[in-house]
Amino acid sequence: METHLNPLPFFFSIFFTIYIIAYFFLFRNWSPKIRPEASSCAISFAHGTPAVFLASGAIFADAGRGFASPNTDLQNSVLDYSIAYFLMDLLHYLVFFPADVLFIAHHLVTLFVFFTCRYVVSHGAYAILVLLILAEITSFCQNAWTLARARRGDVEFAGRVCDLLSPPFYVLYSIVRGFFGPYFLYKMGEFYVNGGAESVIPKWLWISWIFVVATAISVSILWIMNLWIELYRERSSKMEKKKGR
Repeated sequence: METHLNPLPFFFSIFFTIYIIAYFFLFRNWSPKIRPEASSCAISFAHGTPAVFLASGAIFADAGRGFASPNTDLQNSVLDYSIAYFLMDLLHYLVFFPADVLFIAHHLVTLFVFFTCRYVVSHGAYAILVLLILAEITSFCQNAWTLARARRGDVEFAGRVCDLLSPPFYVLYSIVRGFFGPYFLYKMGEFYVNGGAESVIPKWLWISWIFVVATAISVSILWIMNLWIELYRERSSKMEKKKGR
C-alpha cells in the first residue's frame, strides 16, 4: 500500500534552519534591534518568490482548476510549504515581538485559510494559491527594501538603495494590492455566493476566507498609503532644504 509522507515538518525544518543561519551568522554583526527583522526577511526571501513559481506551476498543471476544484497533490505541497513558512515567522514574532498583535493576528488568520483549505475541505486551492501569488509577487522587492530601510540610518549605501527601491516598490505593491487583489477576490466571492462550491466548501468557511482576505487587502492598502504619504513628505522636505540654500 502506497503511503505519502507529509512534507510540512521537512519544510518547517528548512525555514527554521535558514532563520538560525541568518540570525547567528549572516546578520551576526547587525544591531540586536534589527537582527530578528533581517532574519525574518531571510526566510521570506526563501518563501516568497519560490512560492510564486511553485503556486503558478501547481495551478497550470491542473487542467480542471477552478474555485471549487479538488486540491491536487502538488497544490497541497505548495500549501504545506506556505504553512511551514508562516508557522516559522509566527514563532519569530511570538519570541521577538509578542506585542505586535497585528502581525501575529495576520499570521494566525492566514494559517487558518491555508490549513482549512489543505486539511479540512481539500478543495479551493486554486483560489488560495492565486491569492498567494498576488501576495508574494512583490515579496523580493519588499524584503530588499525592508533590509535597506533597516540599515539606512547607519549605512549610506543602504539609504541610497532604499530611496531607489521605494517608488517602484510602492507602485508595484499599489497595483497588485489595490487592483488585482480586490478584483480576484470579487470574482472568488461572486462564485461562492452563487453557490458554486456549496457541495464541497461549507458556507461558513468560504465566508471566513473572503473576510480574512478582504481584511488583509484593506490593511495592505492602508499600509502602502501611509508609505506614499511618508515618501511625499520626505521628498517635499528635501526640496525645501535645497530651495533654502
